[in-house]
Amino acid sequence: MTDSRKPVFLVIGAGAGIGGNAAMRFAAGGYHAVLARRSDAAGLAKMVGQIEAAGGSATGTLLNAAEDGTIEELVERTERDIGPIQAALYNLGAQIGNRTLDQTPHRIFELGWRLGTYGVFRLAHALLPQMVERAKTGAHGTLLVTSATAAVRGNAGQHSHAAAMGGRRMLCQTLNAEFARQGVHVAHVIVDGPVDAPDTLGKLLGDSFDAFKAGKGHDGVIDPAALAETYWHLAHQPRNCWSHEVDVRPWTDVPWWNDNPDPQIDSVGKGFAGPRSDEAR
Repeated sequence: MTDSRKPVFLVIGAGAGIGGNAAMRFAAGGYHAVLARRSDAAGLAKMVGQIEAAGGSATGTLLNAAEDGTIEELVERTERDIGPIQAALYNLGAQIGNRTLDQTPHRIFELGWRLGTYGVFRLAHALLPQMVERAKTGAHGTLLVTSATAAVRGNAGQHSHAAAMGGRRMLCQTLNAEFARQGVHVAHVIVDGPVDAPDTLGKLLGDSFDAFKAGKGHDGVIDPAALAETYWHLAHQPRNCWSHEVDVRPWTDVPWWNDNPDPQIDSVGKGFAGPRSDEAR
């Protein structure tokens, strides 16, 4: 029987940057947004309120995704009490900071894996079988996974992060190989640049956040609201034109695969793309 309730967009990792903006975009498009994050109940309630004030519907819940059973319980509860999860975004990072090998204890390495790879596996394990069943009636499901440069390039000090994100990328490939033919779209999104997110990059940089953005220049930092449009597009691509992997970055940044960057290196160790001029910067 067809479920007459609103389709659900589930976000695991619903911060004020990518996750929150994606939830607002999907809610504006007719989905009920379910926002899950580890902490900051007040911030979560604020995002739900913003969605509702704009005419959408949303639910917020606090979730420690590193704990066994939490993701599975959220999927089961959402499907039972709210509606069918037609699209989901796994947006948890696995960045535990730059650490040398001897400063990376086993528990920290494992935490990166739990957040970066195992969480995606658990979400897929709980959700994709239900998406497959619904796809039999023509309603294809979408699993969107936010990723990072570390998924394709390992740097010094990134033992846990690179291993977790590289595993995330390969897991998405295997999920796509198994489930695309069953009507589930798995899309891996490499965010290859800084995001204007107050509770991630903003918290990391603290008082220097505004100066950092000013130094990057016009359009030099990814706008999470603009990125949300990419997620929306991926979730609504026709099946004969599915994108499995995309990467996004500010136009000023050299792509991760470029081996000949400008010799002038910016504050995060990346070269600049294109001609360097005060107007462009």
